[in-house]
Amino acid sequence: MSAPAGCKLVGRWRIVEADLWDRDHLDLCGPATMTIGPENHGEIAFGALQASLDLGYSPSTVSFTWIGDDDMHDVSGDGFAELLDDGSVEITFAYAHGDEATLKAVRATSSTPC
Repeated sequence: MSAPAGCKLVGRWRIVEADLWDRDHLDLCGPATMTIGPENHGEIAFGALQASLDLGYSPSTVSFTWIGDDDMHDVSGDGFAELLDDGSVEITFAYAHGDEATLKAVRATSSTPC
């Protein structure tokens, strides 16, 4: 399933805060970002994590499972992202059998909504 025509989350988002990690950790290996693509795929990167997302869409939320690498360890999990009234996105990000974090992201300046 591809993103619905009214999806407001497709694009690139800059992760600006998290409840478990400070900004220095988020940007450890580069700017912390989440990319929500229109064809069921996306990416997330923060800290030492780089992961691919398998996406499911609704107009103002995206659910996902993810798999990736965190400091040379294979990791996976799931989560969802929800568009808030102020235009930011709240991301619930869970490691399989591990931590669950709440992240906040704002639209990257080079990204436009669908």
